[in-house]
Amino acid sequence: MSLLSGRSTAPAVPTPPSALGPEVVSPAAISPEDLRRQVTQVLGEQGGGLARVVAEFDAALASPNPFLNDLVQHASRFRGKMLRPMLLLLAAEATGGQRPMHPRLAAVVEMVHVATLVHDDVLDEADVRRHVATLNSRWNNEAAVLFGDYLFTQAFRLAATTGSADVCVQIGEVCANVCGGELTQNRHRGNLDLDEATYLQIVEGKTAELTALACTLGAGEAGASDDVVAAFDTYGRKLGIAFQIADDLLDLHGVPGEVGKTLGSDVQKQKLTLPLIRLLATAAPAVREIVQQLLSHPNEATATALRSYLAASDAGQYTRRRAGDFVREAKEALAIVPASPARELLEQIADFAIARRR
Repeated sequence: MSLLSGRSTAPAVPTPPSALGPEVVSPAAISPEDLRRQVTQVLGEQGGGLARVVAEFDAALASPNPFLNDLVQHASRFRGKMLRPMLLLLAAEATGGQRPMHPRLAAVVEMVHVATLVHDDVLDEADVRRHVATLNSRWNNEAAVLFGDYLFTQAFRLAATTGSADVCVQIGEVCANVCGGELTQNRHRGNLDLDEATYLQIVEGKTAELTALACTLGAGEAGASDDVVAAFDTYGRKLGIAFQIADDLLDLHGVPGEVGKTLGSDVQKQKLTLPLIRLLATAAPAVREIVQQLLSHPNEATATALRSYLAASDAGQYTRRRAGDFVREAKEALAIVPASPARELLEQIADFAIARRR
């Protein structure tokens, strides 16, 4: 059933089951701050680590235009966990060691990531990101879209300074695949028959491609063999899928003050994610009809109304299990990499991806 109509008042539905049960997303064993501290300790000062990534990022975006600098300064608060730079530098450390170009490559990947966040916030009409106002809400959609374009162009300019045409091609291909994933998701807005395979295809494009790129650039630039680079591609791809599945759970079950961004946007934009795909696939006909009515006419209360139906099903447990499957596959891919503190942290990051609350 394709329901691409605009928003309207939701039809009356029966009172849903009892309040939301146990949390779907469990507390993280390690906080983002502790994770970053451990990563910094492992990376040390060799090659500058994360501090040099930030320096490369800021220097590449510096401009004599005061308004542009205001946007840059505000968007720098979206860097958050800096997961992708961590992955790139740790992949390097776990293989041949960090080299001078690694922080620059990490800055390029992070710049692309921030650009996608800026554009996503426009598409989702989001108001908050990392506990601060989004660019589109603080300024306007036009400024946000143009600034996202600026980030993409500066990312490619910085990539070109590495002197590697192959790196530029890889980044270009990944950016195209990310856009393709987003376009496919947009095409399926309102499609309540979306299946898990198509959902995973979308997620691999819009999220996993970039995490895989971070890992392969890190290992490749460190001089790793083709087999090891391929293993890091698998690790990053599986990790990215698990991360996005967890993010989709947070969009439905997260606490706004903890997550730090606008929640419920997927429901508002009629984007079906794995918990809802599972709910629709397994619900009794009467419940399925109610859920379909809610999803086809979303409003600000829809995400809350759906929580009870999700809690009464196995959707949360199933979704967590599928995320766990991808985490396991990600960690298994690292078996080819010699044991080291960097590899251990990469395994911890995989666990963190699905245990986090923000």
